[in-house]
Order: sequence, then C-alpha cells, then structure tokens
Amino acid sequence: MGTEPAQTIVDDLGYAEDGIIHVTARFGYVETPDVPGTLATLTPAETEGQLQLDQASYFLSRIELRRGKTPTMAPWRKRLFIATSYITADAAEYFGLPRDRTIIMGSHIEV
Repeated sequence: MGTEPAQTIVDDLGYAEDGIIHVTARFGYVETPDVPGTLATLTPAETEGQLQLDQASYFLSRIELRRGKTPTMAPWRKRLFIATSYITADAAEYFGLPRDRTIIMGSHIEV
C-alpha cells in the first residue's frame, strides 16, 4: 500500500517561460500524499525544464464557515456543523508541504 507513485497530469498553461506549471496528482485512498516527493518524479520534459523544488511555492485554500441569519437549518445544527468544520487535519502537514513556502488563502461562507 502506498508504494505506487501518484498518477500525475501536467497541464500546458500556454506560457513556456513563466516558471508556472499546473500539476494534478491523484493519490489512492490509503496512500499518504507526498506532494514534493511526487513532483520530484516528474521529468524536465513534462515541466518546462528542471524543477527547483527547494524554491517552489505551494498554495492551499481554506473555507471558514460562519453562522448566517438565513434560516437554512435549526440553530443548534448550524452550531454543530460549524464546530465540526474546525476538526480537520492541517492540510500543509497532510500533503508534506514546507510551511515556509506554503500560502493559505481563505474565504468565508455563511450557513
């Protein structure tokens, strides 16, 4: 389990010299994702040249739930739903990303 490399797809964004690539990596259910390790398996031909993973930046998104005034569900259910949304794993740690080069962008959704 977890010994096969992740399935990766590199999308051509149309600008060969900008230093930005888009990679989709698919991991199995029981695998522990290692994003930098997976990126290290890509060839220079796939990625517009040799990757400099020690200088790469990683971007994550985070959605924060807020209690809204719209009566979408019972108030106690809203509180429970929002409380359980905070019980999540640290995404940067889960994906094996270096903290000093990981940017987390967030948004808010009212429930």
